[in-house]
Amino acid sequence: MPHKSASVKTIPDIVVGRLPFYLRTLRALAAEGREITSSSDLGNRLGLTSAQIRKDLSYFGEFGKQGLGYNIPFLVDQLRRILKVDRVWEVVLVGFGDLGRAIAHYHGFHDRGFEIRMVFDSDPAKIGQSLAGFTVDDMNAMVEKVRAAKVRVAMLAVPATSAQKVADLLIKGGVRAILNYAPTTLNVPKGVAVQNIDPAAHMQHMTYYLEP
Repeated sequence: MPHKSASVKTIPDIVVGRLPFYLRTLRALAAEGREITSSSDLGNRLGLTSAQIRKDLSYFGEFGKQGLGYNIPFLVDQLRRILKVDRVWEVVLVGFGDLGRAIAHYHGFHDRGFEIRMVFDSDPAKIGQSLAGFTVDDMNAMVEKVRAAKVRVAMLAVPATSAQKVADLLIKGGVRAILNYAPTTLNVPKGVAVQNIDPAAHMQHMTYYLEP
């Protein structure tokens, strides 16, 4: 049956954070030609218990039948709807250095619900450059242009020293979700979602478990 409505406040954020990985795994299974999977199969692929898989999905409805497993195309559609990626979200990218250029060149966003619409930078040498189908705009015009385009999602690829200022401007322009690549913590008002991507921090997490 379709997923039943659930208040965002009642769903633990750690559960929501696992849903994109369920979706990614299910799409990989579909690409293999699979039609049915089980919580045990998903758990093995994701390093989780089958009980955890079932508990997470139960927050949103009953998607499988005992002994029969999950219909993969159906569950993919349901998870896309739950995560609101059954549409394409327009994204603004701020920062056109090495990282920003790599992000602009990446072609994996659209199939997962996102499309970079505009790119901004504060460096006069970069403003007006065209690359990967984008023309870099002046950050001084960012608030106005983002607000006019009603873009609600942004990716931040700027130095840590300027990340908070840029985030404040994006929020002023109406952005309500920020993927932050800068190695710093952003202070944002309630209602604005932030996800931090810090590769060095993740590597430091891993090296804790390594033998010298």
